[in-house]
Amino acid sequence: MDELLPRSLTPSVLAVLVRRGADFAAAEDAVQDALVEAVRVWPQKAPRDPKGWLVTVAWRRFLDATRADASRRRREDRLDEEPAPGPAPAVDDTLQLYFLCAHPSLTPSSAVALTLRAVGGLTTRQIARAYLVPEATMAQRISRAKRTVSGVRFDRAGDVSTVLRVLYLVFNEGYSGDVDLAAEAIRLTRQLAAAIDHPEVAGLLALMLLHHARRVSRTAPDGSLVPLAEQDRGLWDTGMITEGVGILQAALARDRLGEFQAQAAVAALHADAPTAGETDWVQIVEWYDELAGLTDSPVVRLNRAVAVGEADGPRAGLAELAALSDALPRHTAVAAYLHERDGDLPTAARLYAEAAHKAPTLAERDHLTRQAARLNAGLRR
Repeated sequence: MDELLPRSLTPSVLAVLVRRGADFAAAEDAVQDALVEAVRVWPQKAPRDPKGWLVTVAWRRFLDATRADASRRRREDRLDEEPAPGPAPAVDDTLQLYFLCAHPSLTPSSAVALTLRAVGGLTTRQIARAYLVPEATMAQRISRAKRTVSGVRFDRAGDVSTVLRVLYLVFNEGYSGDVDLAAEAIRLTRQLAAAIDHPEVAGLLALMLLHHARRVSRTAPDGSLVPLAEQDRGLWDTGMITEGVGILQAALARDRLGEFQAQAAVAALHADAPTAGETDWVQIVEWYDELAGLTDSPVVRLNRAVAVGEADGPRAGLAELAALSDALPRHTAVAAYLHERDGDLPTAARLYAEAAHKAPTLAERDHLTRQAARLNAGLRR
């Protein structure tokens, strides 16, 4: 890779971004993102003009980051850092904008993408990652959605399921990074739950609360990721967990099961376990069976493989994993974990290192790299 990516390119690309108006710190981040992308792409197809390629990708990353930062700042002006418990305050126009962007003239997937970009403040790259598609594909989808609605009147609101999907993706993006974004999703979902008596709205709110209750324990003081099994459960927000479980139980009692209620049920089982070793994995597998029947999502099946590995042993989990495409995000990381639990440490170390190269975030990459280094150090003893 050193031949494909000369060290001399980094400062020259950085200089170009600074000349175009990027501040130095943001330019450095953008160049690093471009280098990571080059490591992924160039071994298969090296560009004719490496510097030009890096400048183009880095500049796009800088613009995306700048837009996302501006959106975050606007949100920070509207809300406190943490979502307040209890009834939502006076309703603003944001939720209405979500419904208007989810226009009936659009397909649900296009409406979600447009709303995330136009109202949610997410970048095209973030939306593409959530949909498991290339960034260029998502950019085209958003452009088509804009053209579709450019000549129509926004006098018909979209349906609730589309708005729920948007709120779910906004929360997911925030939960993996920006706490303010997650808090905004909770705030809007509270408003929706107060306005609409719908079990899936309640299920989504419960899911958000149960996940958000663990936010403090998800990272160490140095910013590194802490896996669920290693989290300090004493740091979990018990009040938020109690609220989430109560909302979920009321929704499930209506016997109109949906995917958000099923996901919340899995989260509630994790929250209910005093220790990781006391987690009811058998029941979690059953809920993933329900969820797979509702969504047929490959991500759900990947999570189910992990649960099967915990409930029935790692080889059972690996058997489930073998039925899934290895191109699925985090597939390699799951394989590494299950092989480690099965005692195949050389294979696990290799897969952890491979997963680190595919990781969608820097925090995940660092975590997986440390896992590989830990196993390799043990094998050398």
